[in-house]
Amino acid sequence: MNKVTVIGAGTMGNGIAHVFALKDYQVSLVDVSKGALEKARATIDKNLDRMVAKGLIKEEEKSGALSRIFIFTEMEAGIHEAGLVVEAATENVDLKLKIFHQMDELAPAAAILATNTSSISVTKIAASTKRPHQVIGMHFMNPVPVMKLVEVIRGYATSDEVTAKVMEISRLLGKVPVEVNDYPGFIANRILMPMINEAIYSLYEGVAGVEEIDTVMKLGMAHPMGPLQLADFIGLDVCLAILRVLQDGFGNPKYAPCPLLANMVMAGKLGVKSGEGFYQYQPGSKELVLADNFRKK
Repeated sequence: MNKVTVIGAGTMGNGIAHVFALKDYQVSLVDVSKGALEKARATIDKNLDRMVAKGLIKEEEKSGALSRIFIFTEMEAGIHEAGLVVEAATENVDLKLKIFHQMDELAPAAAILATNTSSISVTKIAASTKRPHQVIGMHFMNPVPVMKLVEVIRGYATSDEVTAKVMEISRLLGKVPVEVNDYPGFIANRILMPMINEAIYSLYEGVAGVEEIDTVMKLGMAHPMGPLQLADFIGLDVCLAILRVLQDGFGNPKYAPCPLLANMVMAGKLGVKSGEGFYQYQPGSKELVLADNFRKK
């Protein structure tokens, strides 16, 4: 199984393509947007350069990895020889179901179909295919080339053989796989998102400011990044979507998104990707600057 197809060339997709190509897999990266594919190749090139500069890989390893990545705007052209297909599209259930229907129709019969979803039911996705026993969650963490964890999510019908194979592949990538069962939010986001939501509620209710909340969690709990900065990094729209999945999946009001989070997303303040969330972001700058709305008057 040395041929892998990655569907979606965004932040997660290009990171997943990067790690597979660096471990000698032939990678087909598929996206409907040619611009997104070209941007993905440029990002992978830059990230590999960074690894070379740090002495983590050699120049020839970088060249080899880039030579193993092929880009396609049509799924059919990029999927027909894959042993593993990893979907890394936007966290939207209807879109994922549509993509998995196509993957099921076009991928080889023996291929494993994996989703990088961070919260959507793997069982629901698998039910849209004719091979639910070969469908699994393969939830990489962002940034993919750096973060070690892969959350491996078993759907209701996922076979033991497929689970074992995906655990093995994850280890070959230099990752640490953790097997979990398919319930809303799995483990990572079932624990993380309520924490982020509570931090936003604390801000919303005036308990403390943005910097104060993040400082408490960084210095008091040894988190490398405060929950509000982390929410900006993940994307406030993604946080909102995951919280709604948790709320709908469990029917429990404790998962209800904070109104401040919903308002910020409606206003287009999505965090790093939009240039502003709880903090403001300038290209090339690592300085953490509070957004205007959260500065002390």
